[in-house]
Amino acid sequence: MLAPGFADPVHDAQAAFRAVMDALARPGRIRPLDAGLTPPAPLTPELAAVALALTDADTPVWLDAALADAPEVAAYLRFHTGAPLTDDPARAAFALVREPARCPPLGRFAPGTPAYPDTSTTLILALDAITSGAGLHLTGPGIAGSARMALTPLPAGFVGQLAENRADFPLGVDLILTAPGQVAGLPRSTVVTEA
Repeated sequence: MLAPGFADPVHDAQAAFRAVMDALARPGRIRPLDAGLTPPAPLTPELAAVALALTDADTPVWLDAALADAPEVAAYLRFHTGAPLTDDPARAAFALVREPARCPPLGRFAPGTPAYPDTSTTLILALDAITSGAGLHLTGPGIAGSARMALTPLPAGFVGQLAENRADFPLGVDLILTAPGQVAGLPRSTVVTEA
């Protein structure tokens, strides 16, 4: 049996969309995300909520190995969003990553083009925890001075990959970070260093 999507598709999708947009506009600020979903495992409620709010028939989605190995996840996303799935991360408008430690290098995803930087991939990662006040040091647009944010687990070499991603600004990928009940954003314009 197919798991249900949002109970109130319009309002729930709008609430998730607003939380994600606010998180991307204010990097380092963690926003609550009340998904209210029970998607098929290993898709988390937060990954599902962001996918249901942002993807549609015009946005190819790439799934990491953990999600791709679960046919129920593909069926759920196809039914509730109509989004086509792709095996090529460079062709994805969105990438859902359940296991950040096994995520391909950010350089394998679409960075956009000089004429259309908005055609880049947005990665949506499922983390165990996101906490503010410690961890990575963030500066850039949307941040008053600086911010700190700890991500658990932090993929190996992640900070270096983020620096490479930002080096070609305005090209690069954006990241939406989810954890139980939370969402945060790391747009390509954010400077991320280890504390």
